Amino acid sequence: MRADARKNYSHLLAVARDVVAEDGVDASMRDIARRADVGLATLLRHFPTREALFEALMCRNLDALTHMAGELETSSPPDEALVSWFREGVAFVQSYRGVVDLMASAHADPDSALYVSCAAVHAVGARLLLRAQAEGTARADMNGDDLFALMSALGWLAGQPAFAPRADHLFHVIASAILTNPSSNDDRNNLSHPD
Repeated sequence: MRADARKNYSHLLAVARDVVAEDGVDASMRDIARRADVGLATLLRHFPTREALFEALMCRNLDALTHMAGELETSSPPDEALVSWFREGVAFVQSYRGVVDLMASAHADPDSALYVSCAAVHAVGARLLLRAQAEGTARADMNGDDLFALMSALGWLAGQPAFAPRADHLFHVIASAILTNPSSNDDRNNLSHPD
């Protein structure tokens, strides 16, 4: 990509990130183009579909989650790695209103532009869960689909104004349900919550 094209691409992504942070995944492509001070055709040349735009927006975060899982596998005990990664996953899901629906539908649709990124995140989460299960620190009746669903559900729930004040507590409850012996892991995993 030429330097000027790369600069335009980066500018469009930065503006899109701001608009989507304000308006959620239903943000208007026309509004993004207008705020980026380009024509809609220019935006569509870089991102021909809404899904392509969201793939570009989310790709960095999803790649970071995938990379983080690899680092945690080599540097942390299985239960700590799982909970740390799960916390980052929940934070990502909260980053854009409506991202849960996109990820949930992309997760099951190999034709989706988001499928590969979502599948990679799902796979590393499942790997972290299996590692903790092998050590006996995560419940054995869960699988990667369950973990992905809990991460998505908790991210969505914590993003709702009525539940936002209890987000840390809700995280603790879910993380405690994933681990087999959460009381011994509370301090290590920073699972404390307000009473």
